[in-house]
Order: sequence, then C-alpha cells, then structure tokens
Amino acid sequence: MLSSGNFWKDLKGPLYMLAPMEDVTDTAFRELVMRISTPGLPHILFTEFTSVDGLCHPVGREKVSYRLKVSDSERELLDTLGIKLIAQVWGNDPEKFSSALKYIEEEYSFDAIDINMGCPVKNVVAHGSGSALIDSETQAGEIIAAARESLTLPLSVKTRIGFKYKDTERWISYLLSQPLDAITVHGRIQKQMSEGEADWNEIGRAVGLRNAIAPDIKLIGNGDVSSLEEANEKIAKYGTDGIMFGRGIFRNPWLFYPFNIDIGIKERTEALRLHLDLFKKAWGEGRHFPILKRFFKIYLSDFPGAASFRSAMMDVNSFDEAEYIIESFSMGKIPGS
Repeated sequence: MLSSGNFWKDLKGPLYMLAPMEDVTDTAFRELVMRISTPGLPHILFTEFTSVDGLCHPVGREKVSYRLKVSDSERELLDTLGIKLIAQVWGNDPEKFSSALKYIEEEYSFDAIDINMGCPVKNVVAHGSGSALIDSETQAGEIIAAARESLTLPLSVKTRIGFKYKDTERWISYLLSQPLDAITVHGRIQKQMSEGEADWNEIGRAVGLRNAIAPDIKLIGNGDVSSLEEANEKIAKYGTDGIMFGRGIFRNPWLFYPFNIDIGIKERTEALRLHLDLFKKAWGEGRHFPILKRFFKIYLSDFPGAASFRSAMMDVNSFDEAEYIIESFSMGKIPGS
C-alpha cells in the first residue's frame, strides 16, 4: 500500500527527533520531554522498540504491547503541539512484520512505522535482526516490502553505516532503492556499539547518495549530538534533513529548550516530581519502580547537595519514599545525613 497522509513530505526545515531507547522513551518520559521543551519540539518522538514476533504471539503480545502505550495525557499533548509519534519495531520475519504492522495500524494511532535495522545488541543480532540486517540485503528488502504492502502509514528505517566495517555506499544505496519515506543513519558500525566517535563524514556520504538516488527520501543523522546548536552545525555541514538525539537527553533533558536559561535546583526538582507523577499515572504498579532510577542522575546533578540527594533517591523503592526524600530536601534537610 502507498503511504497516505505522509507527514515526512510535509515537514519542512531542520527536523529534531528523540531516538527510540529501551526502558527510556516510554509514554511518561515522552510526555515529560514535551512539557519541558519549546512548544512543538521535538518534532518527532519514537516508542521503545517492539518485537514483531511478540506482537504475533497470543502470550507474547500481552508481554510486549506495553511498549506501544500512549497515555491519554500524552495523546492530548501530541495533538495540541502537532508532534508526531512513530512506533519502532524489530524482527527478521517478513510475514510477522506484515501481521504485526496490520495490528498496530488497526489498534493504535501512530503517525508512522520505523523498522530497526541498527540495534547492535548481541541477542538482537543473534536473532538475525537489528544491525544484522545490514549484511542481509535480501531479507531486509523482503521485510520492507512486507511492511509497505501492509501499511497505509509512512515507513522509515533506522540503521548504521555498516556491520563489521564501514559499508555506507553499498548499504545505504540499497535502502535508497526501497519504498521508504525516511532513513536515519547512525554514524557507527555494529561492532562499535556505542564506543568511539560517530563518523559524520560517512553520514555526509549517505546524504550524497540520497541526493543522487532518491532525493525525496528524508535522510536523518544520528550520533554524538548533544545540543540544538551542534545539531544545526551538523545539518549545515553535512546536509541532513534533521538530527535524531539519543544519549544527549541524559546529559540535558532540557535539550529541546534552547533558550539561555539557568536550570537550577527548583527546575530539576520539579522535573523529577513531574516524571514520577507521569510514570505513576501511566503505569501505577504495573512497571517496576527501579526503572526510574536511571533518570535520577539526569535531574539530581550540578547543584549543592546533589550527590547526597541522588544517593538517597537511589535507595527508594516506591513513590511515597521518593516523595518523602524530595520533600525532605526541599525543607533544607540533606537526605541520608
């Protein structure tokens, strides 16, 4: 099926996107980012990546469908701000892609689908999925064909510049021959995982290939970009249509709020409280509280007493305990003292 209502073709100017990240970009965190960012940013958000195998299994579907959850408050904010939300999926079986994507389009209200062909994690690669597909053109093509045939939504791929070595020209040229609306290119090979530096010259090479082969396909760059200023420099130098931000959000959750403001104790504590509240409303006790602990360092840094505050928060295991520690700190008590 051809894409209908294709926002990829309608969005103009530099696009800023927040990458799909496991146990990070759930409905609560996505809403938090929208609430503390410049209205309308980021332009595009992604779900956590979801297994098509799981979605095609009666028991597995129940176990993985939480990754596609969109709370009512997030949906309202998305619609109000005009921000797009894309479901990212992974797997290696074209038939399961077909079934899973039909299910997603029928049961949810996502703006598009993205296929993960870049995840470097060993168990995903061993499954023949994620970045393993970089060395399997035929399989990748069959997956894209099955997905496109099953969908009316726009379709994109997130990938890397190679598997064991840099293979940008072959691999990206192949993807550009496929019926895709956008491609996000991460500037590392699978073997690097997240180590070393992203090779933006290779991303620039991908842009050149896009310009020559399929100028209508959006080409997004990804890797080691930690501010909007840096993003704009990369766009100007390498010619991408936008930037996908990943780990930079952990260093600065206000990444999409570019104005020169002082993010102090008050703002950080308010963001922490907001995240806890959104997580509780979205999940209740349905998702393990310790997942939140990876976020505490984001908020509890760069102010006097942050280390002891953070240390105390790492010991909490419930929303009530967390609120007690936050309230203690706000009253001038140093947690853990």
